[in-house]
Amino acid sequence: MTTAPPPAAATTTPLTVTHRPHDRPLRRPAMSNTVDHHDRIALTNRYVEIGGRPAIPVSGELHYSRVPRDEWEERLRLMRSGGITVVATYVFWNHHEPERGLRDFSGALDVGAFVDACAHVGLDVVLRLGPWAHGEARNGGFPDWVQGAPVRHRTDDPAYLALVDEWFSALGAELASRCGPDGNVVGIQLENELYDQPGHLVTLKAIARRHGLVAPIWTATAWGGAELPAGEVLPLYGGYGDGFWVDADQPWDTTFREHFFFSHTWDDPGIGADLREHPGIGGRGDGPTTRLPSPDFPAATCELGGGMATAYHRRPLLGALDIAAVAHDKIGNGSGWQGYYMYGGGVNPRPALQESQATGYPNDLPEFDYDFHAPIGAAGVLAPSHAELRRQHAFLAAFGERLADLPSTLPDMLPTGVDDGETLRWAIRSDGTSAWVFLTWQQPHVPLEPYRGARFSVGLDHERVEFPHLPVDVPPGTIAHWPVNLEVGGVRLRWLTASPLTVLEADGDGDHGAMLVAVAEAGIPVELAVDEATTTVTDAAGATREAAAGVFVVDAAEPRIVTVSRGEARLRVLVLPAASASELWVLDTTRGRRLLRSAAPVHVDAAGRLVARSPERPTVLEFDAETAGFVPVDFDADEAGAAPGVDVALSTEPLATGTTPPASYGKREHRAAAPDAAAIARHASTWTITLPEGAPGRRVLVVDWAGDVAVLEVDGRVALDRFWDGTPWLIGLDALGPKAAGGSRITLRILPLHPEAAVRLPADAEVRRRSVDGPLLALDGVRLTSSPAWRETEG
Repeated sequence: MTTAPPPAAATTTPLTVTHRPHDRPLRRPAMSNTVDHHDRIALTNRYVEIGGRPAIPVSGELHYSRVPRDEWEERLRLMRSGGITVVATYVFWNHHEPERGLRDFSGALDVGAFVDACAHVGLDVVLRLGPWAHGEARNGGFPDWVQGAPVRHRTDDPAYLALVDEWFSALGAELASRCGPDGNVVGIQLENELYDQPGHLVTLKAIARRHGLVAPIWTATAWGGAELPAGEVLPLYGGYGDGFWVDADQPWDTTFREHFFFSHTWDDPGIGADLREHPGIGGRGDGPTTRLPSPDFPAATCELGGGMATAYHRRPLLGALDIAAVAHDKIGNGSGWQGYYMYGGGVNPRPALQESQATGYPNDLPEFDYDFHAPIGAAGVLAPSHAELRRQHAFLAAFGERLADLPSTLPDMLPTGVDDGETLRWAIRSDGTSAWVFLTWQQPHVPLEPYRGARFSVGLDHERVEFPHLPVDVPPGTIAHWPVNLEVGGVRLRWLTASPLTVLEADGDGDHGAMLVAVAEAGIPVELAVDEATTTVTDAAGATREAAAGVFVVDAAEPRIVTVSRGEARLRVLVLPAASASELWVLDTTRGRRLLRSAAPVHVDAAGRLVARSPERPTVLEFDAETAGFVPVDFDADEAGAAPGVDVALSTEPLATGTTPPASYGKREHRAAAPDAAAIARHASTWTITLPEGAPGRRVLVVDWAGDVAVLEVDGRVALDRFWDGTPWLIGLDALGPKAAGGSRITLRILPLHPEAAVRLPADAEVRRRSVDGPLLALDGVRLTSSPAWRETEG
């Protein structure tokens, strides 16, 4: 510990906010309390309770019918290791019943087995039953025979309800035994994006009940100004940083941009607008409005963009920080339930199940691909967004009980609109004695400049706390949540300019107190402040200096442990460097909560042991309280004698060269149409790929390419497709079945992209498109990676 003379007092005018208490008293709605009571989960008008305690659930969407059944468990375990607590899934009618009465609940369509798999992993479930679901499914999920039936769809028309009754009866036979007060089905969504028929939602609820489909929480999507039946459904909201559903020539839309600002307006008029005649409402809040969108229920989301689907005419690509920024803003806005769409990508189980212009939809989607650039991609590979989001989720797991009942308050100075890139974006959640400051300085497409000289003045009930001691510059990419008057283990921190990640409890022998783990922000000094008269701060490494009375600056270039003592109480604060953030994992296991560093994906198996996937033996480090550092975790191959995986470049053999493509394959409502199979056969160039024998573990084909559309064929049958957006195509080979094994010949067709095609690409992809004269076509390389599972050594 070193002490330096205090610098001159900061003169920067601080940014101000004053705590506003709740607008209404705490109440319990009938739903989940006196009606559909559940053993674990219940609602108040402010927050969700789990096990009688306030909590902030985190749900992630994964469609069982778009993932091979033998890959369910690992996907679910990766969701849980990412901090997901609830799995949401659409039940697509047309996936199960393409012909009336010929229903299929086998294999990857066994929805009951999927609910059981979630329970086995320790995850709750929200069933999004529809019957109209969308999810970019053909006819919104209606089978063709339902879509063509002479009924008034999505209404209380008795003829339509008779069809729904048949379907819900079939679902009841599969799921009713898994519903109830002790089950893991905690939510049921009725319909989707239904805007003006609240009575129909009540009718659907009654039909579901009649067939044993019940849950403590009934939900409905509320965006677009939807009229919902009061008290009957929990309104759910969303937020996407970009989307495919606007025209190719339209710039970054206001409805996307608004989600990069803190606001108390929860509606989003953009989601689903391409299918809606109902005008919707929305817009960013501009002051002290009602914080919660419903008087009966907490603010909750089900569609925070975990990525974005790709349409033919518009192919958005969001970065990991963009995805994390939207989610972080919702927490700061007062979210009581974080829900992502999608969290795990997938592949349509059969041809012709996608939404397309042929079905009357304005957008063409890939026939098979539904990767969504989700945190867990269609091939089971983690995207960088998994790391950015799992740190937020670890924070919610550790502090959600305290945070859930804290109302959000916006600062005194708000941005003037979505073009304001100068006013700092922040908000607090507070109870009048303590607060969390949420700060997000990140957005796509329009770069932000560093915000210079930030200091905050947080007005609480009996004091005003100003921090940090010296103004800080906030770099673009900053996503932070800083505590004010945080008490852990009997010790209070006045403030900390690093984001708490989790709390590691004191060990059993009492030699070590509780440990608060926080992650430094890139480019922002870490200041830790305490009550100077009653608290002492020590740092054995001498990397902490006292900048002013009770204010300490921590050198966080390496992991640092600072001990804060107040009387007999001791709190250790572990500050981790920003550079390590993407490798951090907080996993709850049978050995308790564990803090890990790993570049390889890690999850916990049924026995409570760590499992990692890596071509080679993984390097996984665990924080050890005894040594106050990170130590290696020992791993063995999952199967005795299993060989390491591979990462090899594959040779490709050109078969045919296609002809020059046209600039257009047609259009609908001013949006370009995707080429059909005949156009691909005529204009695409073709290669064969030979897979090697002996690649143990999960096999992924990595295709680096450029063009318009690519299709992968196995024995002449189209198995997968992709629209180019500048990113590599990751293909899970194991999902293609035994024919995609060593020695098999696989055909890849790439259609060139015409320079005048009315297709909007991400910026980097557009640069490459314009770097060539004429149509763009390239196969830059094909690699095969295989990653065995490595299991933590017992003992």
